[in-house]
Amino acid sequence: MKLRVPRQGLVYLAAAGPGLIAAAAGNDAGGVVTYSSAGSQFVYRTLFLMVLITVAYIVVQEMVARLAVHTGKGLAALIREEFPLRLTAFAIVAFAVANIGLMVTEFGGIATAFDLFGVSRYLSVPIAAVAIWSLVLFGSYRYAERVFLLLTVVFIAYPIAAVLGHPNWHNVVSNTVWPHFVADKSFLLLAVALIGTTITPYIQLYEAGAVVDRGVKPAEYHFQRVDAIMGAVLAAIVAMSIIVATGATIGGSGPLSSAAHAAHALRPVAGPAAEVLFGLGLLGASALAAAVVPLSTSYAVAEAIGVERSVSSSFRQAPIFLGLFTIQIVVGAAVVLVPGNLITLILNTQVLEGVITPMTLILILILANRRSLLGSAANGPWARWLGGVSIVSVAAVASAYVVVTFLGWFGIK
Repeated sequence: MKLRVPRQGLVYLAAAGPGLIAAAAGNDAGGVVTYSSAGSQFVYRTLFLMVLITVAYIVVQEMVARLAVHTGKGLAALIREEFPLRLTAFAIVAFAVANIGLMVTEFGGIATAFDLFGVSRYLSVPIAAVAIWSLVLFGSYRYAERVFLLLTVVFIAYPIAAVLGHPNWHNVVSNTVWPHFVADKSFLLLAVALIGTTITPYIQLYEAGAVVDRGVKPAEYHFQRVDAIMGAVLAAIVAMSIIVATGATIGGSGPLSSAAHAAHALRPVAGPAAEVLFGLGLLGASALAAAVVPLSTSYAVAEAIGVERSVSSSFRQAPIFLGLFTIQIVVGAAVVLVPGNLITLILNTQVLEGVITPMTLILILILANRRSLLGSAANGPWARWLGGVSIVSVAAVASAYVVVTFLGWFGIK
């Protein structure tokens, strides 16, 4: 008797990928450090906030996938075609600024990982920068991506650590289903960082581009929709597991002071090897994102202005595309080499992401609402309401942080 795989299952397997890869890339250096800091500072108090962020993340990822499938275009191209030139230019510049901040984060993650192995950032960062740059310009990015993704698999240890850390499950559930917020600036700062590291603009750019590259047809969209939603859910499970694991093991100890501090959350799983396990995962996640982030920026800018964009092209053929990629690598690596606390640097770049993210989400919502663009696939009343509430909520948190920071300049707390 032959075992027959349903045709729909084969179609889903062909379409699956962008959402799941986005989830893996999203749990990069900034994500791990930010989620770990949430657990170490506020134990489980950010879990309810993560539920709200996850709802917004699912809504946004689904809209981006739908836009890409039904238009066959990337996000930057849609913004260029559907909005005024000045707004397009501002959006692309904002994307670039946000991604440069992320590049700093990723090289900070690489430096932090090597610090755990006793290797100075002044040695590890330049070598990593040259290796990633050479890999994209002279090697095969696809094979490298498989290696990096394989290294990030070690973060599956966090859900296990969340259980073996013996958290107070009553408190975990209580903080997950009911808000236990803290009325101070540090909590607000971390809330903005959590938004920035979970719903980051480069993930949207990447997902749209990946869906277009795969050539997913509108008739197959329901499979891509499952991929987008499951990717967001998977990212949330890992993120909340990190918070629970760190909350159970080092919760209440204050802000993270080092990567070794964060690695302690893995001790229930790895024991003395916790730092090695944490370092390998952080290195893999950071290296993956350090290649994907600048490429997503280069693709977006090249797509927006209509110039050659291909990794296989030479500098002469695609000077803007490869030149922008090179600049981001150099800037990201150079900033990390400036003396300072890398954990603080990583958290601050996530706050920058959180402030810029609302603008990106508003543009995505407007595009997904337009029947002139999507026809019957445009947002219906329910999707418009849910998308609007999600995005307004994210914008409100980011705006509150900006206001508090502005008042603080004048000594008003």
